[in-house]
Amino acid sequence: MNLYSYFMTQSGLQMIKNAHYFQAYERHLQHLVNRPVLLFEIGTGEGGSSLMWKQYFGPLARIVTIDIRECRKKLDNSQVFVRIGDQSDEQFLSGLLDEFGSPDVVIDDGSHHMDDVNRSFTYLYPRMTRDGIYIVEDLNTAYWEEFGGGVKSPGSFIERCKTLIDELNAMHTRNQVAVTDFSKSTSSIHFYNMLIVFERAPYQNTELLQLPLSALP
Repeated sequence: MNLYSYFMTQSGLQMIKNAHYFQAYERHLQHLVNRPVLLFEIGTGEGGSSLMWKQYFGPLARIVTIDIRECRKKLDNSQVFVRIGDQSDEQFLSGLLDEFGSPDVVIDDGSHHMDDVNRSFTYLYPRMTRDGIYIVEDLNTAYWEEFGGGVKSPGSFIERCKTLIDELNAMHTRNQVAVTDFSKSTSSIHFYNMLIVFERAPYQNTELLQLPLSALP
């Protein structure tokens, strides 16, 4: 299933996505298609994206979609579960983990306010599955003061991610950057226009490979 084609041809519930997101989605999520994936979608909106993810991941997937407001359409079924709550409320998020387990994928398309984005990431990221994928959308707001952002603003999620680059490489900083749980559980951070993708995996010591001189052309 091609996500962009689905988006352009579906005529059901409304959803709003930036066109260049679809390529990133498929690059990072395609390996989970037709597997028993658990997705936490922050931001239900009109429900269109919840149904898109259900179609994309297939019959084994569970889609937990959360919003601070009730969706006007009934989405609950055997694969899509709607829960009403605040994405920055740790008690609410803890309840989701108790009910459904650790998510394989989190897509934050919620309020886009920096405080909410930061709080959700802080709580959910370390509680994901070991090979989880965490996606934050619409980070243009990280540069807008009315969303708690701003260029080089300390509260901006973009600024936080710049620091996380150092944490990702902490093992190579000669003890200048502390090795954290993030360092030990993250394999990569991918920056796109308005979109960031984190890929989790247990840390493995880097291995330097060298061909024998005779193998060189």
